[in-house]
Amino acid sequence: MLQQKTIKKAIHTVGVGLHSGQRVEITLKPGQPNTGIVFRRTDIKDSSDIHVSAQSVTDTRLASTISNNEVKVQTVEHLMSACAGLEIDNLYVDITGEEIPILDGSSSTFVFLLKRAGIEVQKAAREFIRVTSPIMVSEGEGATLKWAKLDPHHGFKLNFEIQFAHSAVDATGQISGFEIGRDSYERDIARARTFCFTKDVEMMRGIGLALGGGLDNAIVMDDYKVLNSDGLRYSDEFVKHKMLDAMGDLYLLGRPLLASYSAYRSGHALNNKLLRALLEQEDAFEYVTIDEKRDIPSGYGQFMNAF
Repeated sequence: MLQQKTIKKAIHTVGVGLHSGQRVEITLKPGQPNTGIVFRRTDIKDSSDIHVSAQSVTDTRLASTISNNEVKVQTVEHLMSACAGLEIDNLYVDITGEEIPILDGSSSTFVFLLKRAGIEVQKAAREFIRVTSPIMVSEGEGATLKWAKLDPHHGFKLNFEIQFAHSAVDATGQISGFEIGRDSYERDIARARTFCFTKDVEMMRGIGLALGGGLDNAIVMDDYKVLNSDGLRYSDEFVKHKMLDAMGDLYLLGRPLLASYSAYRSGHALNNKLLRALLEQEDAFEYVTIDEKRDIPSGYGQFMNAF
């Protein structure tokens, strides 16, 4: 039987929010089987928990924000991506503010924290949402076209293509793929940082956003080049970060997917639109557990030891 996972002990870190620029503390704690991933605002007395789901996503401008109509938590996608990559099913996320810290702009610190806490296999079956029929959403046409799609697949893989028409981005790979079992999330995806353009940063700061962003937690580009002195971590870091985001956005479904995800210029909004479209099409998916070893997709259920 493919089993659920949590962490063995609580672990804590401190950082700043990408958009708020505010110092925030975050503590990751073990969750009991079938808890799911739950965010708790410890700075607000008697606030209710936010359980992740496609419907809990209430804002997708520049990041994925979840809410229970009482409190909200912003920029959850990097932590959710790390949970997806390490197959963490049950987790409490206690946070002292409304935005998950940006840390180094990737999910690698969250991977480090989760592994440092230790991964624990639980005595409960892991439940998947298996896609049985293709689902696609799109926006725009011609030069503005963007789309995202889910197809049946016994496992989980992603294929992503970006197009920014910028010399620094054009010089890198703009199409990339990843599959759990074939590739390593920690090695191939987790270190890819968020990226931005100086002209956009100036505009966002003018309206009170990106106050915590800088060269230490993002790839920053002017009109021609990357400004970070250490360059890129991957030759295709831009598209890999978009896949990192997509993995986090899709994990907000509340259960892991058995599906093939493909996308062209997609982002947080379209990813959530895709999840909602899937859930509305009840004959396009089914809830399944994997009980026999022979049926486990390659690469799933690997035990991640602490270090």
